[in-house]
Amino acid sequence: MRGGANNYLPGAPIVERIGGGGGFWMSGTVRRAGDGMPSARRRIQIWAHTTERHERDPHSYGATSTDAEGRFRPEMPQIVPAFGQPHGHLAYDDGVEFRTVFLRPVTRSARDTSLSVDFVLESA
Repeated sequence: MRGGANNYLPGAPIVERIGGGGGFWMSGTVRRAGDGMPSARRRIQIWAHTTERHERDPHSYGATSTDAEGRFRPEMPQIVPAFGQPHGHLAYDDGVEFRTVFLRPVTRSARDTSLSVDFVLESA
């Protein structure tokens, strides 16, 4: 689902875990449009409403970088329902080589301990 630019925090710091951690994993793969190759060293921002904080709280934000295979996987507190379903927000936002993307993936259940998000970046 595209969307979720609300509460976006430009320049969120790169962190190993968001908030105090807590056993919830936001993972995914970033690929390039056209050839489908993994997109290495891309900055991905993540924020969510969790058991620790509301999604507007700066402690609920963090950024990570993709590895050589385009994968990312930071730990964060459990995502809980906010405005309906439990969901997270992700953004790719360097806006130079690829277009800015905001995603709002939804978990199937509030008991899920992970959320996987794969997406493709289009050239700017």
